[in-house]
Amino acid sequence: MRVAVFSARPYDQRFLSEANTAFGHELTYFDVHLSRETCRLAAGFEAVCVFVNDELDAELLQEMQGQGLRLVALRASGFNNVDVAAAKACGVAVCRVPAYSPHAVAEHTLALILTLNRKTHRAYNRVREGNFALDGLLGFDLKGKTAGVVGTGAIGEIVAEILQGFGCKVIASDPNPSAALQARGVVYRSVEDLLPDCDIVSLHCPLTPVTRHLIDGPAIARMKPGVMLINTSRGAVVDTVAVIAGLKSGAVGSLGLDVYEEEAGLFFEDRSARFIDDDVFARLLTFPNVLVTGHQAFFTHEALSAIAQITLANITDFERHGRATHEVSVEPAPARP
Repeated sequence: MRVAVFSARPYDQRFLSEANTAFGHELTYFDVHLSRETCRLAAGFEAVCVFVNDELDAELLQEMQGQGLRLVALRASGFNNVDVAAAKACGVAVCRVPAYSPHAVAEHTLALILTLNRKTHRAYNRVREGNFALDGLLGFDLKGKTAGVVGTGAIGEIVAEILQGFGCKVIASDPNPSAALQARGVVYRSVEDLLPDCDIVSLHCPLTPVTRHLIDGPAIARMKPGVMLINTSRGAVVDTVAVIAGLKSGAVGSLGLDVYEEEAGLFFEDRSARFIDDDVFARLLTFPNVLVTGHQAFFTHEALSAIAQITLANITDFERHGRATHEVSVEPAPARP
């Protein structure tokens, strides 16, 4: 198939091109986001391959369907940036990569936890300046702490297992509990019941109307004072303004984010020579107990290889059989964790 690949960074092009030797699709790369301003680039292509910051709303899908579009292939697991119902109404199929390397995201989650706790990012800068004082670098033992894992799909399950390896007591929340975790002694609760007991809360749920701003002001008020909050799922699961208020009051002791609810205008770009015009995000960066990475949790060799393989296999299945293996259907919103 002729495929227009948007948001195609050099690493995307490398891994997709390498994987495509086994599939033989005609891939054309565009290093811009797919939007109403750029969709004309996809005219005549049967498929577009997009990433998390490409927004495909109903109007855009209708316009692109008129240009010959038949398939939207997401090289990500989340699909909240695509109006799936509108795509179906237009006769455009949507497929995704439901899992690639859950270990990549899970291990990055632990990197955020360990860095925030032992403040290695601050120690690194101090030592390079000849400052070997330990003031302000005090951490805590993970052993014996209670960690709450919200969402125990493939990633959350691995995070829970790693935390248990550190000696944490793990409690979890998910509408579909993991039998494997239950066998390991993990107890499931509702989010409301989980929050008050946790020293660490790590979020691994999809973004749906139910989970949008799952962590808001009232949720933060329920948390143990000084909690460590980690989000490597989707940015809008967290109400950033509410979390900033929690940081200012001390209710939130530390915050680790790999995602941000307004990241589309920031992440995956080099903005070092420009000012950040998002005042909420800029405020986040002023806190010494906040660590932000730019949506890099997935960014390992193994994950990118798997994403490329599964994405191209989806496109091949659609070309041959009219349906991708991992096609997204319009389903009722899942229950609250």
